[in-house]
Amino acid sequence: SRMSRRPHGWHYFLLKQRETAIRPGIFSNFAVSIHYIIMILEGIKNIIFDLGEVLVGIDEQRCMAAFDRLGAHRISDYVRHHRTEDMFMDVEIGRSTQEQFCDEIRRVAGISATDSDIVDAWNLLLTDIPDSKKQKVLQLHEHHRIFLLSNTNYMHWRYCADHLMDYHGHSLSDFFDRIFLSYEMHMVKPHADIFQTVLAEAGISASDTLFIDDNADNCATANRLGIRTLLHSKDNDWTTQL
Repeated sequence: SRMSRRPHGWHYFLLKQRETAIRPGIFSNFAVSIHYIIMILEGIKNIIFDLGEVLVGIDEQRCMAAFDRLGAHRISDYVRHHRTEDMFMDVEIGRSTQEQFCDEIRRVAGISATDSDIVDAWNLLLTDIPDSKKQKVLQLHEHHRIFLLSNTNYMHWRYCADHLMDYHGHSLSDFFDRIFLSYEMHMVKPHADIFQTVLAEAGISASDTLFIDDNADNCATANRLGIRTLLHSKDNDWTTQL
């Protein structure tokens, strides 16, 4: 459709409606919000969430400081400049194991830190998943199928699953019908094949699926495949849109 080809997805169209359809006012602002929520979820049966920033917080400074304490200053530069090639891409796409990742960190940085020290420093990139987001996912799960699609690695996923998803005794299956992780799939966003695989394996249609991500390139690919998208940012937090 014309709207699905917009680079920032369905939410762009809805925001334009929000700006022009109803004049400001105490009650009209509330009406706009309800109208917006109904519109963005209209016809949606499935919601696919990204992990980093959309659910779990990211703290690059904390991660960089941890690697600096290990003397791994070259690795801090990778984090600082958002570099995702080399050992980071290999572990994210499942071409290398945790042990191989740590060996490569030691080689590149010229340090002798243990695997545990390296993994702990790497996991400090992740902060927490606010309870408000967990509650929101559970609420959405009452009426929609919910999926997770993340470019991630074994270390970060295990840390999230073991330490960040706890919420009043709920298990991962309470939050998600299916979890799709790049290191297990050997594919990464924004390539189309990872989205096509998710649609096929989940048995869902692009036209009634909403994808939420903080990366515009990922949303653009999903849009081209007919998936509705919501580009998450600090100024456009998905929790205020759904």
